[in-house]
Amino acid sequence: MAQPTPSSLQRRASSPGWLAFIAAALAVSATAYLATRLISPDINASLFGARAASALTLKSWLANGVLALAALQLYSALWIYGRMPWRQPQWLARAHRISGRAAIVLSLPIAYHCLFAYGFRALDARTAMHSIAGCLLYGAFAAKLVAVRSRRLPAWALPLTGAAIATTIALLWYSSALWYFNGFDAPGLTPSVTTGSTKHIAYPHGGTVRHGY
Repeated sequence: MAQPTPSSLQRRASSPGWLAFIAAALAVSATAYLATRLISPDINASLFGARAASALTLKSWLANGVLALAALQLYSALWIYGRMPWRQPQWLARAHRISGRAAIVLSLPIAYHCLFAYGFRALDARTAMHSIAGCLLYGAFAAKLVAVRSRRLPAWALPLTGAAIATTIALLWYSSALWYFNGFDAPGLTPSVTTGSTKHIAYPHGGTVRHGY
């Protein structure tokens, strides 16, 4: 059998695969953003019966779970790609797939509440980053699904999308759960002033008001 030439390899990783890969990421991210524009947010929207401050608490703990699953994804991926010095357990590949799906499923209630309670917000660096990362997360996930099923993409497309998902999850957690558990302050993102032992978010238009994600 003839060995594939560089030109044939280049063709294999060309147009159709890349078009589907990029189109999936852009289409899903754009759809998520469009949904935030079409839905009128209601700050009193419920999450499993929890509202307002109680919903923030619930979302923050769910976000911790998503971050833990993303960390497991990253760790198992390094093992699968031979970056760990130990022999790969037989169950690792299945655990990798299950944890990835579980992370996305667990993120859906959070995304639902963000969409219906707050929409797309850019009140400061934290809310802007959180809103953008929220839209990009599902675009990256769609691109990963294409990379898993396509034979027209180079081998590095799959770990690239996996890294993109892990990064957006980390950014979402930093700008939401950490912000909540750290007294409504995400270092480097939240312009804040301290009054006694309580931190309040300072907005450009003046005043100090707490708000959700």
